[in-house]
Amino acid sequence: MQNNKDIESPLVQLISFSKLLERYETMAKGKDEYLAKKAKRILKAQEPYPELRDGFSDISLLQKYEEPIRIILQDTFSEVLTDNEIKAASVPFDDVIFNSSKRFKKILRDAGGDDFIPEMRNMPEQQLYIVACTVILNFYYGFNLDFKRPLFYDIPDANGVMRHYRILYNADFIEILPTDKKKDLTQEDVNELLENFDNLELWKEKIPPNSFISKGFVISNMFDVTAEHSISEIKSSLIASDKRASDNFMEDLQDTFKSFFNLSDIRAGFVTYNPKENSFERVYGKGIQSFILHDKDTESCDKALCQGSYKNLLEKKDYFAISDVDKYFEMSQKEAQPYKNLHQQGIKSAIFAPIATNGNLLGVLELVSNKKNALNSVNANKLIDVMPYIVSAVLRSKTEEENLIDAIIQHECTSVHDSVYWRFQEEAKRFIKDDLEGGQPAFREIVFKDVNPLYGQIDIKNSSQARNIAIQRDLMIQLSEINKVLVRAWEKNKLPIYEELMFRVDNHVDGIKETLHTNSEQAIFNFVMDEINPVFDHLKKTDAELNKLIVSYQASIDMGTDSYYDHRRNYDESVMLINKKLASVIDKKQEEAQAMYPHYFERYKTDGVEHNMYIGESITSDKNYDGIYLNNLRLWQLQVMCEMENVHYNLKPELPVPLDVASLILVYNTSLSIRFRMDEKRFDVDGTYNARYEIIKKRIDKSYVKGTNERLTQAGKMVIVYSQKSDELEYLRYIRFLKSKGYFAGKVEIVELEGLQGVSGLKAIRADILYKTKDDSSETTYTYDDLMQELKS
Repeated sequence: MQNNKDIESPLVQLISFSKLLERYETMAKGKDEYLAKKAKRILKAQEPYPELRDGFSDISLLQKYEEPIRIILQDTFSEVLTDNEIKAASVPFDDVIFNSSKRFKKILRDAGGDDFIPEMRNMPEQQLYIVACTVILNFYYGFNLDFKRPLFYDIPDANGVMRHYRILYNADFIEILPTDKKKDLTQEDVNELLENFDNLELWKEKIPPNSFISKGFVISNMFDVTAEHSISEIKSSLIASDKRASDNFMEDLQDTFKSFFNLSDIRAGFVTYNPKENSFERVYGKGIQSFILHDKDTESCDKALCQGSYKNLLEKKDYFAISDVDKYFEMSQKEAQPYKNLHQQGIKSAIFAPIATNGNLLGVLELVSNKKNALNSVNANKLIDVMPYIVSAVLRSKTEEENLIDAIIQHECTSVHDSVYWRFQEEAKRFIKDDLEGGQPAFREIVFKDVNPLYGQIDIKNSSQARNIAIQRDLMIQLSEINKVLVRAWEKNKLPIYEELMFRVDNHVDGIKETLHTNSEQAIFNFVMDEINPVFDHLKKTDAELNKLIVSYQASIDMGTDSYYDHRRNYDESVMLINKKLASVIDKKQEEAQAMYPHYFERYKTDGVEHNMYIGESITSDKNYDGIYLNNLRLWQLQVMCEMENVHYNLKPELPVPLDVASLILVYNTSLSIRFRMDEKRFDVDGTYNARYEIIKKRIDKSYVKGTNERLTQAGKMVIVYSQKSDELEYLRYIRFLKSKGYFAGKVEIVELEGLQGVSGLKAIRADILYKTKDDSSETTYTYDDLMQELKS
């Protein structure tokens, strides 16, 4: 054994048997002749070795004096109990162990041989000094401090299963003696220590290192508490939140079950029960598996269970144990699904325990082993002690899942942004208070006053035109395929009705060949559904050749739209990919912006991505607002939108339809109020005057440069719309700064906007954006025209 000589301590440890020998000296003078004779024999065995009484720190002497020490300790270590008791003599706060019972020696030998040194759990080195000080305060100074903590050894057995042993100290044969380094302590000193448990330097100041001697030994009595510890560990593991996302939850839980059942070969799994479908469903989480379902996500209980297990688990809500899977697999003639499933996984024995509350099945705990008879109906009864914790955990998990579902619905459907959530919480608390006091609670409208708005959009250029072209092409193809069938039907049957239908198909083709009118798509759809499809259904039954042609045509029809959907699908997928990519960029960047200063943020996916931001002191509940935060957010917005432009143009070559985008920022120099509209579940500007801001937002992207037919927004240009000269100067400053960082080219123009209905006097800055391809590892940037050439090449 090695001791912790390198660890600083207030105690100098001396191993001594003085106090025990004093007991024998008293016994030697007693009237009981038998006890007196034994005491004299023990004292005589020690007499040649005075250091056993005086004390020693050289632990090598333990081996030298092993025999006399054994004689001295024979009463405290009974030979008749040595095979059963887990016991040893030791030095307190150290790992020096001697005179161990035979059972303890075997435990250490199984764990790792004669050199294995057990360590106390949860006793950090920095705490050892303070714990020793509390002992000194109690036993020498007489202050009553309670620092009793349960002490444990965690020792693996021969199979690698972790066993847990509670340590109880008998300190009858130890004494605390002062040295010349000892200090006198007052109650004030002790009070200061009580307030500063973690201040090691203070403890060293009051009770210096080596200021006391610990003379004697303690007797460590140990008890195997693995089962109780495992139950506690299972309880702790299951109480923990967010178990599904934990990397170690299932691994730790399985290790605990190994200790609980004293089996090294055991695995745990779970399934949940769906009462509506009478089926088992997989629990989705890291490391969580199911042996009942194996490689399936769901399975009806009738198929997943045999008759006996179905009755036990679902009807009786009782465990079902299979001690020999192979035996039942053979008995079922290798056909019964449950045994076949387990057999294929190499499982030899299993216990399935119902997780139920109030007679309702929630799920099943699955324990399996690759050893026959390892799990059986006898040790299944051990689960009685842990199932209440598992039931509680499952109920809590279901609540967490429901809360998560609610949170996802709120986030995806009726989001309340984190920056203003505090205000909704305040109102909800007031609502609850009014309800509890018997009033008529109402959720009042929430208003934030004097906030500065920021608006930006990256819009897909000519999206309506691109969509119309896609629809036009799909309809032309569909009508052409219809015409092929009708021509062949006319050639074979010469019925005038087929010729009339061909005439109408040609009319529809002529009607959309040049321009797609607003009602054309619906008119063609109705024509096909009402007049073409019934004829085709008839032709399929009467002619094999026509049937083949019609089946080929119908194979190209999309089931969701009942029409040809190829070019439209490409267009829709392109828009979806653009929106998804751009939204992910600004969402991620928003996390950084919120850390700079909290503000309200919302974004929408349309034909492109729009976003609104509002910043002001009324939105933040605990931070002082300054105009610099608005300036910072404006610069951040401009930079992020340039980055979104770059993301799009790197995505463009991968799109089914290579759509362009155009960016626009609206600068509004007047603060306004926003109100949460309960009916629409969203914020909107408040008041008639502030509505002007919304009017401008809705109209500017369709505006033209004054005196021209040129649209304001253009691909490759960042457009910043404003009305105040101060805003113009501010954004020109930002553009110069971002130009130095490679976001903009040198070309910047200032234009006036053609007057909009109800809005006039607006101007805009248009700055050429620089682009960088994702495959370009250099710092090279490109204008829009350069980039188009680069992407084409």
